[in-house]
This record gives sequence, structure tokens and C-alpha cells, in this order.
Amino acid sequence: MATLLERPEDAVSATNMARNFSARLKEISSRTTDRLVVFKDNQPAAVLMNVQAYQDLVDELEDLRIEAISRDRLVSYQADQAISHDDMRSLFGHGD
Repeated sequence: MATLLERPEDAVSATNMARNFSARLKEISSRTTDRLVVFKDNQPAAVLMNVQAYQDLVDELEDLRIEAISRDRLVSYQADQAISHDDMRSLFGHGD
């Protein structure tokens, strides 16, 4: 499991972040830096990351959720209770 802070240079104080916001935002948006962990009162308060990196993370999480649901459903799958693909298409108005 990845840690919140992999490199010390990825840590920034809230004060430093406020003073250098434009430069820090440029680092993130250009992906020079993967993420910045913003500290307030010596505690992590926020993580700033590139939009595409965030979207990739959300997509991966959604894929994992779907996989977990699929695994759970396979455990209780009963072939004699299944509905064929053609029957499903007919039920939902896509029978051609």
C-alpha cells in the first residue's frame, strides 16, 4: 500500500502553500509533482493532485468496486435461475 507521503519534498505547510500557490499548482498541473500533502499544525490536512491522476484513481476504485460486486454475485449464482441474454433484451425492449 502506498504511503501518503513518499518523498519529503511532497510535503508543504499550509502557509507555504498559500504563499506559493501558483507555482505549486503549476507543479501539480504539469505533473512535475504527483501530489502535494498540505500540512497544518504538523498534521496532514489535504492532498493536492493533478486532475488526470485523480480521475485515474476514481476509475480504478470504481473498477475494484465492480469486481468485488461481481465476485460476491458469482458465489450465489444459480444457473437454473439465470435469464438468457435474448430474454433480457426482450424484457427491456431491445429484442430485434
